[in-house]
Amino acid sequence: MTESTAYFSRRRWLELMLATGGALATGSLSQILAQEPNRPETPNMVLGPFYPQVKQADRDTDLTIIRGHHTPASGQVVHLRGRVLDHRGEPVRNARVELWQTNSHGRYAHQSDPNTAAPLDPNFQGFGAQLTDREGRFRFKTVKPGPYPSREGTWMRAPHFHFDVQGRVDRKVTQLYFPNEPLNDQDRLLQTVRGDRTALLGTVEAAGSLGSPGDLLVRWDIILASG
Repeated sequence: MTESTAYFSRRRWLELMLATGGALATGSLSQILAQEPNRPETPNMVLGPFYPQVKQADRDTDLTIIRGHHTPASGQVVHLRGRVLDHRGEPVRNARVELWQTNSHGRYAHQSDPNTAAPLDPNFQGFGAQLTDREGRFRFKTVKPGPYPSREGTWMRAPHFHFDVQGRVDRKVTQLYFPNEPLNDQDRLLQTVRGDRTALLGTVEAAGSLGSPGDLLVRWDIILASG
């Protein structure tokens, strides 16, 4: 590259930078960002037969203890942290987030659950609900759900959480799974999901200062089409 060519290239680069700065100053950033790809919507999954028809009085975000009880639920404690976002990545505030699951033994607190070989946990809340904050954030404290056999008894359901999210205009029923769980590859409901199944996997780390040694922190965002 000659000295004159190098000078021209530097000058052209400066012109482009100035033009970009002008675009930002005149509010054209929205046009630039509008060209960014939309966030893919979180895949839908079935509601399942064990959505609690009769919800207990205690429906707060801490499923590990029932109000009035002194003994916590059995199992590994999980701190769930996430956000509800629209396809642009904007937070969806005041979205209602419902969570329900099996206890650590793989049993739902539902009279129709056929997995009666697994014990009920009288100290496990099993269901929680809350509204997202202005940043679209939600959080729950619960236990890691146990796996359980399918109705046919021929395959196992991997540990998972059920979610029902009601935003401003969208409702999403979906499920959250743990990464690197051996039963994920055998879970037929998970394997038949349309779209990117990895979007149903949370990120897992030690809870650290959030809890006690051995507690898990699971992070996961839920993407709605319009919010």
